[in-house]
Amino acid sequence: MGKLCKIAIRNLLRYKRRTLLTTSLISIGVIFVLVFVAVTGSFKAMMIAQNTDAMLGHLQIHRKGYVTSIDNLPLNLNLKAGTMARLEKILEGRPEIAAWSPRVKFGAMFSTFVETTNIRLNGVDPERELATVPLLAGRVLEGNKALGRGHLWLPELLAKGMKVKVGDQVVIVATNQDGSVNGKPLTVSAILESATGPGGRDGYLHIEDAAEILRLQGREISEVAIRLKDFRQLDAVSAQLDGLLAKELNQQQKPIFELHTWEKLSPFFNIARMIDVMTFFIKLMLIAIVLVSIMNVMIMAVYERIREIGTMAAIGTLPGKILALFMLEGFSLGVAGAVSGSLLGVLLVGALNIAKISYNFGRQTGLILEAAIDPAELAVISAIVIAGAVLATLQPAFKASRLDPIKALRHL
Repeated sequence: MGKLCKIAIRNLLRYKRRTLLTTSLISIGVIFVLVFVAVTGSFKAMMIAQNTDAMLGHLQIHRKGYVTSIDNLPLNLNLKAGTMARLEKILEGRPEIAAWSPRVKFGAMFSTFVETTNIRLNGVDPERELATVPLLAGRVLEGNKALGRGHLWLPELLAKGMKVKVGDQVVIVATNQDGSVNGKPLTVSAILESATGPGGRDGYLHIEDAAEILRLQGREISEVAIRLKDFRQLDAVSAQLDGLLAKELNQQQKPIFELHTWEKLSPFFNIARMIDVMTFFIKLMLIAIVLVSIMNVMIMAVYERIREIGTMAAIGTLPGKILALFMLEGFSLGVAGAVSGSLLGVLLVGALNIAKISYNFGRQTGLILEAAIDPAELAVISAIVIAGAVLATLQPAFKASRLDPIKALRHL
């Protein structure tokens, strides 16, 4: 095998220009795919972070049936104190969970004493909420980033529409579970940047203020948001928690809880899937480039070396060795293109990061491109290139190994 490898490399070097052009074409394809994957991966990661780290969390737990009625923010489907105690036993001490935050969600009327409109509110424990969704504080455009009792974080669009500023006094009026109405005056302590997606235009207040407005009897929670230590373990942790929660049954022996990942809660997951689909088709294009370029080179190599192949067969070289020789040539082209393309692609992605290219996403401006190449993705792309090179060589190599020595020697 070692001698065949030397002969294969020597044959490629006999046609340096053709070999260089073919390798360059493969390298360009690899560079293009790597840069595309890195840039789209950066955009995808940013988009996911803006949903999970600024609003949703990685996972959410609700009472069974809550999510199907979430548009109405039903108070009768809150998790009661006893149910929350059972849930806490499951969540506490799990090493894969970085933080979790209880929330009370409800709809209310928002009044400035001059105008009144509807508002969606989240009652949160500020410390636990910021540990679960750390980018939430970054959405504060002006005002105090510490959410205390008697304070309200108001979404920007509502603040502009109602002409409300930081420090203004407002009133929140809500209907309780029993149908009675209660209100509470609050001070707008911060204006919150509105974000695209569910919860992006919600206001925030302290969870104890929410309980007071709704006159909740004991501790009641609408949802529990969870942040994982490693986002890549989302599916595995979700499956584990789902199994544990399924064992918690009510008096009718039916499941109490339902668990949802951010993917099931956010419409942006469909955009993330579209990015994955585009990446898949880009990889298909890379395979096509490799197949066409190497097959063309190997077909020409077989045609130009018919007499040489005939001589090898005439002196007793087995068809299997002739086949292996051409396969090794294609393999070498694939390896050379994959290695050179990977190195140049990594350098180009590094250069893009050094350049600190900025872009806008929705209402967010000045975001910095932070492209990164996953080593596993790099290995997959290299494997695709090499496998495509070997596959493209198969037909010309098989043809060369089946040439009749006499006819080959007579070829002009």
